[in-house]
Amino acid sequence: MANATIKLQYFRSMICAPTKQKLTIKGLGFTRLNQIVVREDTPSIHGMVKKVPHLVRIVD
Repeated sequence: MANATIKLQYFRSMICAPTKQKLTIKGLGFTRLNQIVVREDTPSIHGMVKKVPHLVRIVD
């Protein structure tokens, strides 16, 4: 599956989240609420999403 991508949406605020989770959100490339970004479908991205499932959702 060359060039497989997934769409991620940042849907809940990280104001009260721990620092590690805030850094994960920034690492995924989010800068504002309700933003949708497209990332490569890699195990590292899936791991980052699993750390913050309450803040990020996968959009079809």
